[in-house]
Amino acid sequence: MAGEAAEDVESGPEALDWQGRPLRCQDCPHEDIHAEGRCDLGKICVADRRGKRIDRFFARNPDLAARYLAHPYFEVRTLAAKHASVFLIGSLKDDPEPEVRTMVAYRLPLSRAREMRKDPDRRVRIAITHRLEGGDLVSMLADEDYYVRLTAARRAPPAALVMALHDPEAEVRREVARRIGPAHLPTMAGDPDPLVRLAVAERLPPARLTVLARDGDMRVRFAVAERIDPPHLHGFLQDEVEAIRELAQRRLANEGGRHGPRT
Repeated sequence: MAGEAAEDVESGPEALDWQGRPLRCQDCPHEDIHAEGRCDLGKICVADRRGKRIDRFFARNPDLAARYLAHPYFEVRTLAAKHASVFLIGSLKDDPEPEVRTMVAYRLPLSRAREMRKDPDRRVRIAITHRLEGGDLVSMLADEDYYVRLTAARRAPPAALVMALHDPEAEVRREVARRIGPAHLPTMAGDPDPLVRLAVAERLPPARLTVLARDGDMRVRFAVAERIDPPHLHGFLQDEVEAIRELAQRRLANEGGRHGPRT
């Protein structure tokens, strides 16, 4: 019932074309397929200005998508590119609308879409970065847009992340700290963002955690106290945060029980 209600609400508004003019089936070149249930005014219609109705039309009639790749309404071109053969959408790499180019970036074979990493619109570059692999992602780590760089940091080989150690955006550096090789983590221990240092504290080998033992953020110190080698726990017994003191006490007690004198 809830799904039916949602459908009624979505199909309720008047059927208008992309220029705001009322639609009539009599004016449509596809009136012949209406009887077959492949279109339905106000619900499944390529001439409608609503994206959902256009998408439903192409989903029902993918063989007709190629006819609309040059349609003046960008929403029609975008959804035609979604359903048309990938062999027909290459020319849309230069479409004036970024929504269209984004769809092309997701669908074209990567060998043909790779050049779109230089597209002027961030949405297109984000789309292609989601698909690039290996060394192709290195250049995206220097992109002017932070979300492009973040997407690249999530997918680039860990060895390539040295390029992003000092990225201006903390969110990008946090992703780097989660994935970069352990040898580079001490460099990030002095990062100005506490969540970057927290990610470092969660990954550094226990023997190397002393570099963060006196961190100014309690979350970082707690993470260190959870993992640091037991001989270094005594310094946490005087921590200003009770939860950290208690954690150190518990770990020391457990360590003493494991290594206490044998009878």
